[in-house]
Amino acid sequence: MASEPAFSRDELNDQADFPAEASDTRVARRPRALQLAWEVSLNTLPKPHKPTCARRIRLREEVAGRTPHQIAVLVYEHCGVTKLRAHRLARGKTLAQAGLELRQLAEQGDPQGPRAEGDQLGSWETGGRTPRLATVDLLCRYYECTPFDLGLGASGGPSGERVVVASQSAVVSRQESGRVVPPSLGDRVDAARRSADRTLARGSVAGGQLDLLEERLLLIRREYLYTPPAEMLAQLLLELAEVEGHSTERQTTSVQIRLTEMTAVLATLIADSLMKLGDDRRSRGWYETARHAAEESGNLELRARVRAQAAMLPYYYGPLDAAVTLAREARLMTRQRPSATAAFAAAAEARALAQQGNASEAEARIREARTMYDRMPPCPDDDAFGFPWRRFLLYLSGTYTALGQGSRARKVQEEALALYPARTGIDPALLRLEAAICLAHERSGTEACQLATATYLQVPEDHRTPIISARARRVIEELPGVNGRTRAAMELRELLELPRGPM
Repeated sequence: MASEPAFSRDELNDQADFPAEASDTRVARRPRALQLAWEVSLNTLPKPHKPTCARRIRLREEVAGRTPHQIAVLVYEHCGVTKLRAHRLARGKTLAQAGLELRQLAEQGDPQGPRAEGDQLGSWETGGRTPRLATVDLLCRYYECTPFDLGLGASGGPSGERVVVASQSAVVSRQESGRVVPPSLGDRVDAARRSADRTLARGSVAGGQLDLLEERLLLIRREYLYTPPAEMLAQLLLELAEVEGHSTERQTTSVQIRLTEMTAVLATLIADSLMKLGDDRRSRGWYETARHAAEESGNLELRARVRAQAAMLPYYYGPLDAAVTLAREARLMTRQRPSATAAFAAAAEARALAQQGNASEAEARIREARTMYDRMPPCPDDDAFGFPWRRFLLYLSGTYTALGQGSRARKVQEEALALYPARTGIDPALLRLEAAICLAHERSGTEACQLATATYLQVPEDHRTPIISARARRVIEELPGVNGRTRAAMELRELLELPRGPM
């Protein structure tokens, strides 16, 4: 086996920034937890590892297919360096190389723009100095990250970022192993969110063809109701890129608001697509971006809507307390003015409360949602940001099913199923799976599993996302006693354990 290439002079100089590792073998032999406790007791922080440690992590994780951003997280957690330095080490750059490339990047945009030399970068990386805002933007473009990813966000720089926890590679592996989003598309999703966050952080927006953009966005909101989430995700990223393309120059306040509102809507739909695909980590990040954009827009209705929509993620993936909190915040923000968002927020809160077993509050929210719905103007049924009657019935079904009120749930399920068009998404399947859960509650185990199996197989492959699988598994979980060991239950379990094809 060939030996590893020798380090360059810059890499050797880079190592001089770090103090030598402790030579006390008694300390080295201690378990990591005891060693950290010992260091804290001396009011010290763990010493940063040498660049050779980051280099080993980078080489290992590159072979495993990790992106530079993922490797930077591992270096930051393991090596005790700042986030800014971790991103450079994750890319195998010396201070001199990074300084040269930063100068070249700055000259491409503005010859008189911000500068970043190698020695300045080293000072920023160790917390000796904090870069100016214009330079922070340059660093974000260079590393394709947000200021917070680099430790240069609202906290005000990288100082004091030394970590005292072990590597989280096992956590990353768990998250990646359950991912449904293809790696190439996943990288685009991450890059697009970081780009959107940078645009929002700069506050730079531009106008032009806004009416056309809004018309296209309305069309996307209609197509979203029946288009498979992976296909929709690619289209949403393209639209977001165009919106950002119009956000490169500052314009009037009205233009800024409209572009920011479009960003909030697109980010919400991207988050929802990722949620359907089972990528809860990325979905959570996009919901945060959507909330950021909604706050920037100042549109109270949009702020409430994004929160109500975001409540779906913890409803399906946990924790339920977060779903209740988000839906409640959305409901309070509407100030009880009748609207689709107000009814949606109340219904979402009721469904989450029912799942917690809080029957009295869930019933109160249902009554409030019905009152809102009766008072609000007609709602379009071909808009992903609408809340038509059939969607309202879906939430009622979830509430009544969780409360064990099978007859009421079955009534709204039948009414809702009759309202869905032939070309639609996963809502009808969710309604049928809730009907199967009701059968499980009524001790009709075989019939419940047969209905769940038929429903699962009827869902087109590109719509058969982890949410569908999770709801089908819920049928088995709700079976009382020995019903979970019947032949029908075993067949359903085996079906759900079959490997999925590529999305």
